[in-house]
Amino acid sequence: MDIEEQYDKIYRYCYFKIFDKQLAQDITQETFLRFYKQELNLDDGKHLAYLYTIARNLCIDEFRKKTVDSLENFEEEAIYDPCEEWIDNLTLRSIIGKLPKEDQELIFLRYVNEMPITSICSIMGISRFAIYRKLSKSLKWLKNELRKEGFSR
Repeated sequence: MDIEEQYDKIYRYCYFKIFDKQLAQDITQETFLRFYKQELNLDDGKHLAYLYTIARNLCIDEFRKKTVDSLENFEEEAIYDPCEEWIDNLTLRSIIGKLPKEDQELIFLRYVNEMPITSICSIMGISRFAIYRKLSKSLKWLKNELRKEGFSR
């Protein structure tokens, strides 16, 4: 497992979840500290899933610390979209933003961070079938919405 590459991907994942650069850096560091503190004997595929599980749980913990008011302001101030490399149009961003958060997360993990389905299953706690079904449904919906907005392919 290439630690430098995974560090960047975990950082992007944390940033995608919380939209705060400093906090994403802190959570990324904490993720790797907890990962190495465990000294687990896992095969390579499970190392990756375990890293994302730690990062996801830390992001969830951070959200729980926030009050309802600060969460509303927090989301309004968020302007960075980790999918920005392939989303260069505001219309496309708003369409993706209409998807449920879980579907956005699945698309992010699969297509931005290029994670294998088995790792996503471990992170999200759902079956391969459910992952494929949700991704297929989300992509089909996105394709239809893009057609409505005048994007063609």
